[in-house]
Amino acid sequence: MPVVVIANPKGGVGKSTLSTNVAGYYASQGHGVMLGDADRQQSSALWLQLRPPAARPIKSWDVSPDLIARPPRDTTHVVLDTPAGLHGWRFKDVLKMANKILVPLQPSIFDIYATRAFLDELADSRHAGSVEIGIVGMRVDARTIAADKLREFVESLGLPVLGYLRDTQNYIHLAARGLTLFDVAPSRVEKDLQQWQVIRHWLDH
Repeated sequence: MPVVVIANPKGGVGKSTLSTNVAGYYASQGHGVMLGDADRQQSSALWLQLRPPAARPIKSWDVSPDLIARPPRDTTHVVLDTPAGLHGWRFKDVLKMANKILVPLQPSIFDIYATRAFLDELADSRHAGSVEIGIVGMRVDARTIAADKLREFVESLGLPVLGYLRDTQNYIHLAARGLTLFDVAPSRVEKDLQQWQVIRHWLDH
């Protein structure tokens, strides 16, 4: 069972946006998806409450900020949105169950260095286990110097940049209705779906 963990110890970098859209992608492929929210803000849990009955089902997985339990056995795909400040035993607990870890990162020098220790920890842990790690640039224009700096920084750690998601109102408007890019007509979000091509391939393999 694939368990995808969305993690970054810094707040406000787009963890819930990434979590809900990963869950939405898996649901669009016909999988039995469970979305867990260990963040105290419970943004992903709120999003699930907004999700319309007609949308492809995504189950809620009850986890607390202090205890991350294993998902029920009848689930085929799990996505876990983690809290800011994920370190220590909670970080190790998450690593034990994760198959893949996605790290959303904004191309700000402040965000990059605030995340540096966590990325170092991830890079070290990757060699000790079978966890795959990928970086997704959030709210970024791939043609900018900031995007180049982000790629340069992450590649120096040996971690792959899976893609850059642009700063668009599509994510905000869809989230307000409990939806994702994968719940609406592709023609409405064509540019955004293109930016997910490598991420989707990584999620499926």
